[in-house]
Amino acid sequence: MEDVLEIYQRPEDATAPVVCVDETSKQQLQETRQPLPIVEGLPRRYDSEYRRNGVSNLFMIFAPLQGFRHVEVTDKRTAVDFAHICRDLIDVHFPVAEKIILVCDNLNTHKPASMYKAFPPDEARRIKEPLKLPPTKHNKIPC
Repeated sequence: MEDVLEIYQRPEDATAPVVCVDETSKQQLQETRQPLPIVEGLPRRYDSEYRRNGVSNLFMIFAPLQGFRHVEVTDKRTAVDFAHICRDLIDVHFPVAEKIILVCDNLNTHKPASMYKAFPPDEARRIKEPLKLPPTKHNKIPC
């Protein structure tokens, strides 16, 4: 925990931004009946019945010192999805960064091996190299 708190105290550095990544799943719900029209002075009226339309995953990417945030919606939350998020961090969102200090939770997909599940070895290594993850029980890479 202290390792992560120390990371948050680092000064802003465009060549080594601190980037936080987290995800959540959300149900996709569909109304089965149209809500009643809004009437002034009355609460919103709608039916509590709904139809499930699956689940989507949202990756939240946040670089507090750069004032950057981005949400990526995926169908699943797998190691391959995480690897694609990491590739976008390097190629799209922070292309001038020499390294990216990546702060994420202990989910088993948040590890360098995820890159090798998604990409050929040369590409996986290219993506993995600039990423510095704080040490957790799943990854032992020092920042």
